[in-house]
Amino acid sequence: MPEGRITRGTTGTNRLRRVDRWIAASPGFLSAEAPLVVDLGYGAAHWTASELLDRLRAVNPRTRVVGLEIDPARVAAATPYERDGLSFARGGFEVPLPDGERATVIRALNVLRQYDESEVAPAWSLMSSRLKPGGIVVDGTSNEIGRVASWIAVDATGPQSFTLSLRLTDLEHPGVVAERLPKALIHRNVPGERIHAMLSDLDRLWLHTAGYAEFGAQQRWLETVRRLADHGWTITTPQRRRRLGELTVPWSEVAPLP
Repeated sequence: MPEGRITRGTTGTNRLRRVDRWIAASPGFLSAEAPLVVDLGYGAAHWTASELLDRLRAVNPRTRVVGLEIDPARVAAATPYERDGLSFARGGFEVPLPDGERATVIRALNVLRQYDESEVAPAWSLMSSRLKPGGIVVDGTSNEIGRVASWIAVDATGPQSFTLSLRLTDLEHPGVVAERLPKALIHRNVPGERIHAMLSDLDRLWLHTAGYAEFGAQQRWLETVRRLADHGWTITTPQRRRRLGELTVPWSEVAPLP
């Protein structure tokens, strides 16, 4: 039997564009000769898996995407949309793949958010056991229209990094991502926890850089991120990706306290 529970299944076109383009630029994906990417818990429609294939094939035409869902009715509804490089099957955190294959990337967006925090680590462990060497699980959450998202990259040894991605146009403050934190962090956004300290610094520095707004939201964001680094946070995001509203830090700097 598939491991996990049926999700609400809500989804929409273009919702996961931010995490998709991050995956397309990730080292594990770029180094794979023929990447096999899993869209775990794609929901009530095929859109997210179809879009994932299109975005990744623009980088590597040999990419394959497998959409997995626990609900057999959802698999049956998606199957007519199969095409070269795209297939759908029934499965959960155990990630069943044909011929015992292993995945380059397992994307589980808006899935674990519906579980208890205590269930996250076992799900990470099970999914990561289905990865190729160098592969990653991407566990995250986005809002309904894809303008606010955050995710954790997990490899065979555990969580490695935390990324947030924001649409900078009309952004009131970066802390809006608090509502879309992954399950492992959302209940830890309280004083005394690392994720709360980071988001507090980010919001404070965003206010301090208000004068840069006359040069555009992107310049204000870049200056905010620069100052965040000056305050001791390890920013691993390349400059070109910072311009997209991304910010990545090592997991150790935001991980929940014991």
